[in-house]
Amino acid sequence: MELRELRNFMQVARTGSVSRAAKELRLAQPALSRQISKLEHELGVSLFTRHGRGVRLTMPGAVLLERAEAITQLVHNTGQEIRQDRLPARGRFTFGAPPAAGRLLIPPFAARFAQTWPQTTLHMREGVTSSLLEWLTDKRLDLALLHNPPHLESLNISPILSERMFVIGPSAARDKSRKHPKTYRIRDFGDLPLILPNMAHTNRRLVEHAAHEHGVRLRIKIEADSVAFAKAMVESGLGYTILTYAAVQDELARKTLTAYPIVNPTLSTRVSIVTLREKQTAKLTEESSALLHDVCRALVRQKIWAGAVLL
Repeated sequence: MELRELRNFMQVARTGSVSRAAKELRLAQPALSRQISKLEHELGVSLFTRHGRGVRLTMPGAVLLERAEAITQLVHNTGQEIRQDRLPARGRFTFGAPPAAGRLLIPPFAARFAQTWPQTTLHMREGVTSSLLEWLTDKRLDLALLHNPPHLESLNISPILSERMFVIGPSAARDKSRKHPKTYRIRDFGDLPLILPNMAHTNRRLVEHAAHEHGVRLRIKIEADSVAFAKAMVESGLGYTILTYAAVQDELARKTLTAYPIVNPTLSTRVSIVTLREKQTAKLTEESSALLHDVCRALVRQKIWAGAVLL
């Protein structure tokens, strides 16, 4: 298995067509097909299923694509480190963010990044904290924005803001059958049919810890690891969830969901910029982190992001 073959495999996977990939790679289609067949023979699995309009990744193919991306990124980073090229005129920078925060900060961050480093490609990845942390540790990310990251020796953690959590319910029109207080206390959580992610997610652990401290046993009706799924089910009247204001801003504006403040005490999540702790951090990573700080502070100052700046 050669690096060139992996890169060509990635191009086929991205285009969904051997012929289109061959054209973009400037290879003969039979030669590219032979490379894919060689990979499949070496691994003993089918990497693609063929159909009338092209090809589709199999499950083993999807696994190989993820590993191939990590390998090529590692090779790229290794070359930069050996050359000690800390701020390349041309290069690639990978940044990961959770969905709600990413929706707010990605447009201004991407615009300022492109203005500052016009010849560097910005690669954005979306994920929950557990996935982002794994990608960062595997060096598939240069920088990540994480909720409540674990305090590991391998990480540089820079807290930037604190976000309050809210009990999220359906619209008042849909939820007429239930009488709601204007606010909720943590000890009230046990009365609610909750829709929360599984225990691998920092949001779930935050809520569980708060409930345990107040002697509350949560009533988990549905586990949903996707914020979008959770919001859709709450909107349909299947239960309640606990999220930040940023995660439901659009739905609140459309009045399809309702947010109830959590009081006495409040419940908050901390948002941090996280990088790997290395002997020599790339200058681009350091300066991108500073740029992200500026963008986050500006969003809070402009009241676009409902949070309290920590630094």
